[in-house]
Amino acid sequence: MFKKILIANRSEIAVRVIRACAEMGIRSVAVYSQADRESRHVAMADEAVCIGPAPSRLSYLDQDAVLSAAKITGADAIHPGYGFLSENADFSELCAARGFVFIGPPPAASRKLGFKSAGKAVALAANVPVVPGTAGDITGDVSKEVAAIGYPVLIKASSGGGGKGMRIVRESGDLAAQLAAAATEAKAAFGDGSVFIEKLLERPRHVEIQIAADQHGNVVAFPERDCTVQRRHQKLVEESPSPALTPEIRRQMQEAAVRLAKAANYSNVGTVEFLFQDGKFYFIEVNARLQVEHPVTEAVAGVDLMELMIRIAAGEKLPFSQERASEIRCHAIEHRINAEDPGNNFMPCPGRIDSLELPGGAGVRVDTHAYSGYTIPSHYDSLIAKLIISAENRPTALRRSVRALREFKVTGVKTTVDMHSKIASHPVFMSGDFDTHFIEKTGLLEKKELSHV
Repeated sequence: MFKKILIANRSEIAVRVIRACAEMGIRSVAVYSQADRESRHVAMADEAVCIGPAPSRLSYLDQDAVLSAAKITGADAIHPGYGFLSENADFSELCAARGFVFIGPPPAASRKLGFKSAGKAVALAANVPVVPGTAGDITGDVSKEVAAIGYPVLIKASSGGGGKGMRIVRESGDLAAQLAAAATEAKAAFGDGSVFIEKLLERPRHVEIQIAADQHGNVVAFPERDCTVQRRHQKLVEESPSPALTPEIRRQMQEAAVRLAKAANYSNVGTVEFLFQDGKFYFIEVNARLQVEHPVTEAVAGVDLMELMIRIAAGEKLPFSQERASEIRCHAIEHRINAEDPGNNFMPCPGRIDSLELPGGAGVRVDTHAYSGYTIPSHYDSLIAKLIISAENRPTALRRSVRALREFKVTGVKTTVDMHSKIASHPVFMSGDFDTHFIEKTGLLEKKELSHV
């Protein structure tokens, strides 16, 4: 087992890794930018190294700075968290070349699955259903190919996510202009302007399967996470099990995810994402890393995914079977609490948190790096906490969510806490019958609804 792990990340995910290391008897090293000196993860780690100025490209994305910190502190492994360098196959290879174990998938698997178009090719070869679309990245005139697919279609960036480089095209006359715009945005966001096209599903749910694979060929798939409640293609609420899936569809999704992982020689943890509509599911992409919403699976399946990641990277075999991984022990819901103003198009609200009161009680977990007096930097994402609720069934989990959100008090910055209360108590959400357009259809973004948030 590793003696010391460097966490190449920040905020709540760095805190999560540090806690796992402490429980496993492993020393931890935090890295931080000058803007993150007062972040909780810096104080919690056994050692901490400043790796550069606030901009990510000069700190958390600076591979040489991260690897230098690992060398001077004597770390033998690097955990990338999510975002930043977590899906960078070149960084993974560089870690190995300099004698560090990268706690994540092997570079070859990341390259096969990390780009959406490449992942789609692997899915097709593994007999996993995919959304009809172009055969690969677009390099020329695809007007005839798109006409055969049928409008409306969705242009997507081959790398990255979060809605960047994504455009809906409903008429052939708009195709060329939207392709150019999508490619430009993708290039600016990810350094890669390649895009591809898929048939647009108008009423889908976004459902994903968490997988874990060891280095000995064993792969398991956990119960699904339903990530349908989104805004601008970014997740707001995740839950498991999905209120839309039958046990048979769940089994089919899990089997498809396992086939895909084996076809790519995948190891460590990852997430296979699907769209689900009218009783059918379609592969869309693989996140070759840990997900923000991993605590939902931890609650439902009764596993510690962070510890599992570390043990797999150290060469250990999976400690349980598919039958054990498929067990559903509760209903779980995660609310992403962001420092944003929902009444102003979710504008980020960096600044000083004057006071922070976190909820508690049975079935309530909060993952955060924030505290009273903490200043949220303007340089990074706006996530300040994840509220994870678990209960014996969905109605109880919803009532517990509302109660816990009522107890969640933040002053000094605007947050999405009140918006989550509205979601959890909304009749449509409570019914379980909704799609990815839930926020827009229910009018929860109207300023008159949220002016007090």
